Amino acid sequence: MKDFRINYVDRWRSNKIQLLLVFVFFVTTTNCMAIEVIDDIGRSVKLEKPAKRIISLAPHVTENLFAAGVGHLIVGAVNYSDYPEKAKTIPQVGGYNNFNIELILASQADLIIAWKEGNQKQQVEKLISLGMTVYISDPVKLEDVARSIKHFGVLTGENIIADKASSDFLSKLTSLREQYRQLEKVSVFYQTWNVPLITVNESQSIGQVIKLCGGKNVFAELDTLTPQVSIEAVIASNPTTIIASGMNQSRPEWLDDWKKWGFLSAVKQDHLFFVPPDIIQRHSPRILQGAQMICEYLQQARNTVN
Repeated sequence: MKDFRINYVDRWRSNKIQLLLVFVFFVTTTNCMAIEVIDDIGRSVKLEKPAKRIISLAPHVTENLFAAGVGHLIVGAVNYSDYPEKAKTIPQVGGYNNFNIELILASQADLIIAWKEGNQKQQVEKLISLGMTVYISDPVKLEDVARSIKHFGVLTGENIIADKASSDFLSKLTSLREQYRQLEKVSVFYQTWNVPLITVNESQSIGQVIKLCGGKNVFAELDTLTPQVSIEAVIASNPTTIIASGMNQSRPEWLDDWKKWGFLSAVKQDHLFFVPPDIIQRHSPRILQGAQMICEYLQQARNTVN
């Protein structure tokens, strides 16, 4: 009888320990699967498990998802999401400034990545009110590209590729800064459009690139990120270089319109340069390609002046 009691107690203790271990395993596993990051506007974004179906509401977001190694998880994207080549095969859910909420809901996505500056605020708020998990992208600094890529790796549980891509971007950015930071300043007028005449200030991403390359943006101090300026103001600043991007991959005809002002320093020295917009206007890894071009243009200007 005594032996029976001992065996019963031992079995009870063993079962209790097993149940406790199962409980600990369940809690630990659940906590490990839970994901939380802070998006670009300070919101907490939580997922119970890694995202497997993603909607991208901006071209730069699409590029950064591919850079993070999770482009295959995108089930819908907005127009102009055209890089890399595989992005062109993703079903479209409308334009970045007017997307189709019904298509997004039908996609059964578990994560939506929105764009603060490009998407309609009311539409994004509607998605949130409908219970969708929304991460809002609002890149401001060049370093934010690396941060976005890293976050996309966390949100999808694919950290290895994302972390490497993020680290590589920061390394290249640092290298460019070190290469050009002590060189002679070159005055720059950057033109993004002709009518009206639009430029950038120092806080805008292209303005940051100009500074990185040792350039002096003649409109750096203006309050607006993409201010409208007059031809007279450009003439008064007499920049050493004029750089334009335009809207497509072809050099805009209006860049050469500056040649009518033959007394401008940039015209006299033939410092009228073009950068394809896709590699300078998007907060994606390709912005460093555009930065490299601008840095080389400014170096060409230094060599010509000297």
